[in-house]
Amino acid sequence: MTQYSALIFDLDGTLIDSAPDIAAAVNVYMKDHGWRELDVAYVEKFIGNGPRRLLLDIFIDQGLPSDDATVDAAVKSYIENYHRNPAEKTRFFDHVREDLEGLHKAGFRLGICTNKPHALTQEILKLLKLDHIFDVALGADAVPACKPDPGHLLAVVEQMGLEAKSWAYIGDTNVDRATAKGADATFFVVPWGGGAEVDVEPHQRLTRISDLMNYRPGADDEVAKERIA
Repeated sequence: MTQYSALIFDLDGTLIDSAPDIAAAVNVYMKDHGWRELDVAYVEKFIGNGPRRLLLDIFIDQGLPSDDATVDAAVKSYIENYHRNPAEKTRFFDHVREDLEGLHKAGFRLGICTNKPHALTQEILKLLKLDHIFDVALGADAVPACKPDPGHLLAVVEQMGLEAKSWAYIGDTNVDRATAKGADATFFVVPWGGGAEVDVEPHQRLTRISDLMNYRPGADDEVAKERIA
């Protein structure tokens, strides 16, 4: 089995369920403009391509003004609103925190590549007490072009000082899959978030994050020893 020394994760929908806080930030803007507030499940369908695309897609789908000036103002408001309550309703998906801690203790180096704004990414990781286990976490505005541009993911790889083929990327959307493909990287998908809708080979589909322990350096040797014993 292939072994990896590092694992890089998407954040929203992969490690954390942040849709309620994202929807709340969107709805402040909607309410201020006298527009209908949106359900969390509806907003969640548009998450994954960064704030501007999130709002643009919602406005188009809702038949609302979607000119550049309107979207620019909405993005500014959204980020300000999000900063006020960045993790009030955000929760980990089942077993994710303990599994990440386990991977870290097992020797994996961990990184994050997310289309969430960079400052918000850093703030949320601190609030969730996860910042200590990630070597690098780069948000969308920390790079010249964000996912699905593979340069975003490769920027994380470069900052972590990783060698080619020594790492894998884990996400929950087709954006994540396309990003990994563009970077010529192994991709795994989680079963929650949008993961069920991503078309991958069976061996690329995780049941939980701890499945990745099978890819740690020396894992094959440990299995062989157990068989001999």
